[in-house]
Amino acid sequence: MTQREYLGEFEQVVLLALLHLGEPAYGVEVRNEIEARAGRSTSIGALYSTLNRLEEKGYVASWLGDPTPERGGKAKRYFRVEAAGGAALQRSRQMLLELWNGLDWSAI
Repeated sequence: MTQREYLGEFEQVVLLALLHLGEPAYGVEVRNEIEARAGRSTSIGALYSTLNRLEEKGYVASWLGDPTPERGGKAKRYFRVEAAGGAALQRSRQMLLELWNGLDWSAI
């Protein structure tokens, strides 16, 4: 990611939810955190698409846990935010703060 590239809104939401949860976090937990904190419902498919994209960018890492009997022997996929993801969040936050700074709301 170059210094001029920023995260999309939902990418930011997902990264922030992961940070709030700490590691390890898995998809259903992330989805519940987004719904609880942001009041935003999201499909598990949209969430995993975003997590996959963030992983391709090097912003999150994932791994499979041990299979569990509760899940029919299926393993959970866990996620954590990488340093590059934290840096991307900070860049996006700074860009938004610059855009918000000095707005004249009386003109709207």
